[in-house]
Amino acid sequence: MTQPDIITVEHISKYFKNQDALKDLSFSIKSGEIFGLLGPSGAGKTTTIKILTGQLKQTNGSASVLGVPIEEINESIYEQIGIVSHNSGLYDKLSVYKNLEIFTRILNVPKARINKILKQVGLLSDRKKIAGKLSQGMRQRLILARAVLHQPKVLFLDEPTSGLDPSTQIEIHRLIMELRDNGTAVFLTTHNMEEADKLCDHLALLNDGKIVETGTPRDIRLRHNKKKQYKVLLKNNQELTLTQSEETTQKINWWMTSNELVTIHSCEPTLETVFIEVTGRKLI
Repeated sequence: MTQPDIITVEHISKYFKNQDALKDLSFSIKSGEIFGLLGPSGAGKTTTIKILTGQLKQTNGSASVLGVPIEEINESIYEQIGIVSHNSGLYDKLSVYKNLEIFTRILNVPKARINKILKQVGLLSDRKKIAGKLSQGMRQRLILARAVLHQPKVLFLDEPTSGLDPSTQIEIHRLIMELRDNGTAVFLTTHNMEEADKLCDHLALLNDGKIVETGTPRDIRLRHNKKKQYKVLLKNNQELTLTQSEETTQKINWWMTSNELVTIHSCEPTLETVFIEVTGRKLI
């Protein structure tokens, strides 16, 4: 059964004085899907989230969240969405537990939910710690816990793992995928192409406010795999990169038959390579 569109964006543009921040964006996100908007700093990723959450008004175009036009977003919609952004603040003088307890009252969530979500983000043993004394990684996990405390139908994540250590990134990735598997629609912005390749079901590459490529990560990589090559490792530790041809096919068949082939990998481009090819710039 096809999942319904939870977020729809149709020809959204945003102008700031003489700057075109967003140019004719169109995409949709379904329930139980992670959609990634990828691009460097200043590409328009945060502006898109602010428009979709009612913090900014678009110049042109239309969009809806949970079937409600973004111009009509109100408290009933905010009760169904979660947001993790750069300016997501915490009550630094309160404990980890007390930070979430405040939001159980605001969002009408049972207090029993607090310990459950703290366990999910690995902060249960730190629930008595003062938020202002947490490490950056622990703070980010607490912000994420607060955003999903009420089990939102939509989760907006603006660079959720930026600046975090690899182990914390893995923990947050695990939680994001759990939320997706439980039916949450996740809108993720990042400049980390490896993260996007791992997490996203669909994505759009954004450059200077314009979508320049869209699709599943695999489809995008294969679409730009114009020079088909294979990297092989032989038993004598020789590593070779071979372009697809009849001669290459014969060599690989011979190595396989003679049990000389240890590994073989296709060399399709990474998402970052595709982005550089399409835009002529690196992700910074």
